[in-house]
Amino acid sequence: MSTPNGPAPKKAGGMTVREAGQKGGETVKKKYGPEFYEQIGRKGGQATKNAHGHAFYEQIGKKGGKKGGEATRDRYGPNFYEQIGQKGGQKVKQLIEEGKRAAAAAAQLEEQDKKAS
Repeated sequence: MSTPNGPAPKKAGGMTVREAGQKGGETVKKKYGPEFYEQIGRKGGQATKNAHGHAFYEQIGKKGGKKGGEATRDRYGPNFYEQIGQKGGQKVKQLIEEGKRAAAAAAQLEEQDKKAS
């Protein structure tokens, strides 16, 4: 295993730092189980919330959304948005038509029920 700067650093026992970290993680996983990670994750999230507040999550969410949008733009180009916009518009149009048909059918059944009564 190597790093961008050459071979991975070896520890005294002939194991890389990464290998040692993986081995330690597996040992903890076997000893404590997945619930342990849920508990420490929840504690970490609560500590972050207490330290930084709601605005912090809004800020990182915006950054993540911007990065994702830029990555999508770079990957697919501007025509992609036009295509998905057209598909979305057609889907909305289809759903509206289906809703109108369903409402008309329901009204027709209701009218038939009234006549039968």
